[in-house]
Amino acid sequence: MKQCLLFICCLLFFTKLLAQNVKVVEKDSKLPIPGVAVYNETKSVMVTTDIDGVVNLDKFSPTEAIHFQHLFHVKTILTKSEIQRNNLVVIMAPKIEGLDEVVVSASKFEQNKRDIPQKIMNVSAKEIAFTNPQTSADLLESTGNIYIQKSQLGGGSPMIRGFSTNRLLITVDGVRMNNAIFRGGNIQNVISIDPFTIQNTEVTLGAGSVVYGSDAIGGVMSFYTQKPQLSYSDSLYFKANALVRYASASNEKTGHVDLNFGLKKWAFLSSISYTDFDDLRMGSNGPEDYIRPEYVEVIDGVDTVVTNPNPLVQVPTGYDQINFMQKARYESSDDLSFDFGLYYSTTSDYARYDRLIRYRGDNLRSAEWNYGPQRWFMGNLQLTKLTSNSNLYDKIQTTVAYQNFQESRMDREFGNLIRNIREEAVDAVSLNLDLEKQLGMNTELFYGAEYVHNKVTSSGSEENISTNETVPTVSRYPNGSDWQSFAAYTSLKYKPNPKFVFQTGARYNHVLVNADFTENNHYLSLPFETAKIDAGAFTGTAGISWIPSELMEWKFNLSSAFRAPNIDDVGKVFDSEPGSVVVPNNSLRPEYAYGGELGLKLNFNNVFLVDVATYYTYLDNALVRRGFTLNGESEILYDGELSNVQAIQNAAQSKIYGFEAGIQFNLTKQLKLTSQYNIVGGEEEDDEGNLTPLRHAAPNFGNTHLVWKNSKLQIDAFAEYNNELSFNQLAPSETEKDFIYALDSNGNPYAPSWYTLNLRTQYKVTDAATLVASLENITDQRYKPYSSGIAAPGRNLILSLQYSF
Repeated sequence: MKQCLLFICCLLFFTKLLAQNVKVVEKDSKLPIPGVAVYNETKSVMVTTDIDGVVNLDKFSPTEAIHFQHLFHVKTILTKSEIQRNNLVVIMAPKIEGLDEVVVSASKFEQNKRDIPQKIMNVSAKEIAFTNPQTSADLLESTGNIYIQKSQLGGGSPMIRGFSTNRLLITVDGVRMNNAIFRGGNIQNVISIDPFTIQNTEVTLGAGSVVYGSDAIGGVMSFYTQKPQLSYSDSLYFKANALVRYASASNEKTGHVDLNFGLKKWAFLSSISYTDFDDLRMGSNGPEDYIRPEYVEVIDGVDTVVTNPNPLVQVPTGYDQINFMQKARYESSDDLSFDFGLYYSTTSDYARYDRLIRYRGDNLRSAEWNYGPQRWFMGNLQLTKLTSNSNLYDKIQTTVAYQNFQESRMDREFGNLIRNIREEAVDAVSLNLDLEKQLGMNTELFYGAEYVHNKVTSSGSEENISTNETVPTVSRYPNGSDWQSFAAYTSLKYKPNPKFVFQTGARYNHVLVNADFTENNHYLSLPFETAKIDAGAFTGTAGISWIPSELMEWKFNLSSAFRAPNIDDVGKVFDSEPGSVVVPNNSLRPEYAYGGELGLKLNFNNVFLVDVATYYTYLDNALVRRGFTLNGESEILYDGELSNVQAIQNAAQSKIYGFEAGIQFNLTKQLKLTSQYNIVGGEEEDDEGNLTPLRHAAPNFGNTHLVWKNSKLQIDAFAEYNNELSFNQLAPSETEKDFIYALDSNGNPYAPSWYTLNLRTQYKVTDAATLVASLENITDQRYKPYSSGIAAPGRNLILSLQYSF
């Protein structure tokens, strides 16, 4: 009888547990955590917490282990009886920075960051809100591992481990942003990504060609935008955020609004941002070479040099920008979702400031040099299935996307009535299929395929500003050219125990390029009518992550990567520098990179953390700009000027090496000290086989932060610093641009060292309102980041107020 009563009591206990919901909350704040993945050991059962952090566990058996996993919290495993003893509440601890973080970019699916043999940097939405970047280029700079070059205020070209521009890859929600006209010169496409919409940014330092293909030589910058939040109930979930911001150095005025409407299975997210920049003011303490004493205005139809009333104001640099995003999400079940997104960004016209400060003798060379609106549109559809009984995959993700890029250039020499206009557009279609399969308890297989097609349209014209007459001229690119890529990849992860992980992978990529120069041959008389590239490339990677103890973590990785020639390499016509013009070359091949890196992380009881890494890359058949002949001539007339002929060629080998070191010292629970320092070096062969400094090897640079934080207030006192590059340390292509550099005692260009002292604060006024106030460059230093045409902001007060409801 007693046994029967005991059985009935146990049955009632488990029945009660099964009938009740469980709430998942954060350890310190006790706030509910929506979007927690809840599953059993075999992942045959999977559910998700709703917006209130609540989930029903009816589908789980009473004795099995239940896993609770969330991107920003430590994974928790409990049984139903343990949950019952805690009053049906599951508490999850926030992840400690640098430990147990989850990353997506390494394989397209979630992996523990400690399992990845490469170094990956993360920037969360919470960190973005605190750093308050004006553009996504500034967001990348905040990582401390990425150097940003700017030719104008509407700019931001990342440098990672000695590589830049088309040797780095940008992705947005898994879709490659690099297109067929990404150039070797500095680019600013990253500013089209709205930092207010970013949920998380992952930056892979080093090669990523196995998963991402061409261009991923120096690193991969993966931006993941916010996803619409469902209500997971019959009631509507509504959330809105509004923000206003002001910055004094550029008189910046920014506004942002986003709205989320969530239903049980459907959710919608709308976002819009607008920014207006005036001309940027530089600092008052620094090289006199940077000041702007005069500029050109058109007065009564005549180009006139006028005195700048404030030589610290860089005229003209102001512009405005608008970003729009619309997303929809449909979850048909706990493991199947559909995501649809529309993205649009456009700027106004904006001046290329570095071209406007060039002199010919004692006179300014250009009356105008503007980029037209930089426009980017993307529509993408993504299907994700997280569980399957298929023998081929457990998880599958399919992404199809269409993008349109538009850019233009307009320039006119001082006193010349002819305005040169070049307009370009790229239509890009891509299809990605990514799969994951668990082959056993210790082995996971990732594999997939990709197709990309780019179509380029390009036109050139000359406009007489007096008569408004327009005549056609040579275009920047061969009109109607196209670039295609077909690829398949596979990656294997073997984890025999929690302390050791081995990952390896391989990819085959085939690239087709077709360019027709018939139209441009009316002006160039090239010795060929077409250019075709039909090339394949194998790349691979192998690495280990070894954690012998909680104190120590080793990473070692070997990889190869490649970049296939694109339309910019094959067919571009442009003035690369004063007195030089680049012409097409139809005999290009892919360039290959072979590299290795070794990393060590030390963790002393989560109080003192040290993270160091060293790397080496050898770039073979490097695509570089070199002297060239056209029909036997080394000089041709271009835009009315006799210019030296150059072309992109497989003409060099490069060696890149470096060392990175970072520390984090958690002095108390509220106070921490962090510091990051980067040393980059590199050499490249010149025309005669001599070794010269590498153009995109940034000076040694770093930052140090002292951060104090409690539940309402966060204070960050920090310094940023940058070493000098002497004249002999500059690449030849940089010494030719002496107009952007300071001059040393011998009259030679060089890049001076610099530092800034800064203070940033964030205060939570109420649960809904947050104020961020920063004072940057407190000592008003006048400086230019390496290779930049525009001087950085002087003393800059930034105020922003965000309200959520």
